[in-house]
Amino acid sequence: MAKIDYTVIKETRYIAYFVLLLSIIMQAVFLISGMWDYTVLLGNILSGVIGVLNFFLMGISVQKALQKDEKEAKNIMKISHTYRTLFMLVGIAVGAALPVFNIWAVVIPVVFPRI
Repeated sequence: MAKIDYTVIKETRYIAYFVLLLSIIMQAVFLISGMWDYTVLLGNILSGVIGVLNFFLMGISVQKALQKDEKEAKNIMKISHTYRTLFMLVGIAVGAALPVFNIWAVVIPVVFPRI
């Protein structure tokens, strides 16, 4: 396995920081609205980890694609996108199916890295 580029690590830390910040804000909203319980926290943790891991895996895919020719790079990114999307859907489905996770706390943090 190739060494992970420092830029991928740096940008993943940046995304993780903002996911954490937005997660704290979301927890506060649930708390203020009186809807907070442990399922909100667990759902937020599950979804936050999924979002940050998705970004990290995308960074690794981009790093790998940059070392290939254009056709092979497109293929790497297409396959990466497919598997990462499947990973996120499975994670959200597990979060929605198990009663220990609040469904909103599972769905909302997935979009935090996009913000």
